[in-house]
Amino acid sequence: MNPSPNRLALESSPYLLQHAHNPVDWYPWGAEALQKAKVENKPIVVSIGYAACHWCHVMERESFENLQVAAVMNTHFVCIKVDREERPDVDQVYMDALHAMGVQGGWPLNVFLTPEAKPFYGGTYFPPQNWLQLLTSIGRGYAGEYRHELQASAEQFAQVLQRSELDKYRPAEVSNGLSDEEFKLLVYNLAAKFDREKGGLNRAPKFPMPSTWRFLLHAHALSGSPTLLNQLNLTMRQMAHGGLYDQIGGGFARYSVDEAWLVPHFEKMLYDNGQLLTLYAEAFQVAGDPLYRQVVYDTVAFLQRELMSPEGGFFSSLDADTEGVEGKFYAWTQQELQAVLGDEEPLASAYYACTTEGNWEHGANILHRLGTDTEFAQQHSLPLGELQTMVKQWQEKLLAARNTRTRPALDDKILTGWNALALQGLTDAYRAFAEPLFLELALRNANYLRTKLHTTEGLQRNYKNGRATIPAFLEDYSLLIQAYISLYEVSFAEEWLREAEQLTEYVLAHFFDPQEQLFFFTADNGETLIARKKELFDNVIPASNSVMAHNLHRLGLHLENSHYQELAAAMLRQVQALVVQEPQSLTNWAMLYTALLRPSAEIAITGPNAEQFRQELSRHYLPNTVIAGSVHASPLPLLQGRTSRNEQTTIYVCFNRACRQPVHSVAEALAQL
Repeated sequence: MNPSPNRLALESSPYLLQHAHNPVDWYPWGAEALQKAKVENKPIVVSIGYAACHWCHVMERESFENLQVAAVMNTHFVCIKVDREERPDVDQVYMDALHAMGVQGGWPLNVFLTPEAKPFYGGTYFPPQNWLQLLTSIGRGYAGEYRHELQASAEQFAQVLQRSELDKYRPAEVSNGLSDEEFKLLVYNLAAKFDREKGGLNRAPKFPMPSTWRFLLHAHALSGSPTLLNQLNLTMRQMAHGGLYDQIGGGFARYSVDEAWLVPHFEKMLYDNGQLLTLYAEAFQVAGDPLYRQVVYDTVAFLQRELMSPEGGFFSSLDADTEGVEGKFYAWTQQELQAVLGDEEPLASAYYACTTEGNWEHGANILHRLGTDTEFAQQHSLPLGELQTMVKQWQEKLLAARNTRTRPALDDKILTGWNALALQGLTDAYRAFAEPLFLELALRNANYLRTKLHTTEGLQRNYKNGRATIPAFLEDYSLLIQAYISLYEVSFAEEWLREAEQLTEYVLAHFFDPQEQLFFFTADNGETLIARKKELFDNVIPASNSVMAHNLHRLGLHLENSHYQELAAAMLRQVQALVVQEPQSLTNWAMLYTALLRPSAEIAITGPNAEQFRQELSRHYLPNTVIAGSVHASPLPLLQGRTSRNEQTTIYVCFNRACRQPVHSVAEALAQL
């Protein structure tokens, strides 16, 4: 530990602050560091990670706190630390470079650059001895006879990075419009990847990937296929019963290292939990499983209790480690359970599949479940209601006991895009359950984002300690537009639809590439990196381009803007052949395919009980619909000329701007849908 801090001490990112006392002379990414490299003609080492990353902590402990390692880094390199969550643009460019080098990506991501920021070598985690050898040989090589070779290599990688993603990945054949046959092939190609025993896709580690299972909901609504619904329910139950889900406090970890969802990588990320709220709320609308309802309520409680700032923003994540041990906060020995639950411990241990030896490291247990409450109650000759009361009491006692433990570190920066996913999750939870608290939290968060992160120059990406320091990326704009449209649909407050429209116009002005009919990840008025990337693939967070295409489709319907709708269809066409071939990597695009395969329903509700009718209607799973409503006359295009009849609340169900007979009950409207 270095007594005097380095430059990172002035940053707001918790990840950068974790390195503020390293003996390494770290710079944050920016003009000062890049200029220094040019002036001194030194190579750059960029180390990229995030606050909740386990191996980032390990590498810091082993290498960046080591005086000998730091001396070599400081002598031969300009050293830059990047929080990938604050700067996904920088992370994207150098992760692509790593892939171009034929190396599997991950974090920490360590890349060596020329003074012009062009990459020539990289990797992920390095043990201290290997790291020291690498630093020494690159440092000497660049200062001596190998400089020209390294520079030539960097030029080649820089050229590869400048090729567009579409150019790199698009198959040769172009699709001729959407068709049911092609859609069946898309679904078949995805289904080939299913794990039909444990749920999810057939690989480990297993990530929740909410957009994959949301696509299954859409595809099932379109096809009625019981196979798709079975795979969806299997996955959702396994995730909710596994160690991936926090059985005591609600909320999900980032992924499980095994195929059975048992052993999580214990970090809890805002973006996963926001999206999983949406997934479980929608799945409840379709399947009605009380487990899904419980997951939604407990996950909202987790977000409110552990990630919400007093002002209404959501923090980014909770660390996997406590006191240097992964999962220490969440695991239990049987003795610890006994101390908290007393005589009820044997039954609770059976319920949570815990043993004396433990199912994890050092005799500890990861709490998980092997079956449903109904099955457990039958096995133990208990009335179901009595079991569920006991489980609730166990959870309360264990949560109280757990709260006395040393807590995992909190990454307390607030990111616009991730908050938008939580906002979307809350609106979807409110849609499904009409729970007033969910709307209250959603509005609090939306008002927070509007106050702190909207500026006259556009959105900001991050907020901490009263400062927003990084201009927003397409991810932030697209996810916030999506959430604002949804917030309008559950509140009928027109201001949110207008906010979505304004942000969309900004995105069209500053991010759009007319040549490829897609959007860049960075704005044309922001910092220039060595390559300007476009996000095509749906990952744990859906690609900003696929989200933007959905937004244009939905907003186009709301505002009767055919340009928006045509652009959404054009964007899908660009990647359509790829979506059919590799659907597991483009499930949010696949969802757009289902939305455009049939006409979308436009629902307008007007009259004194507009809100009550909306609530009744919203409890049903209605993919591929937009809903507008108002008690009084409204200037919104979908409500123009669609007034309440005979002073009764009236519902108009329309397709392609042609309306069915106006009706006065939700049941009649559902029949028309």
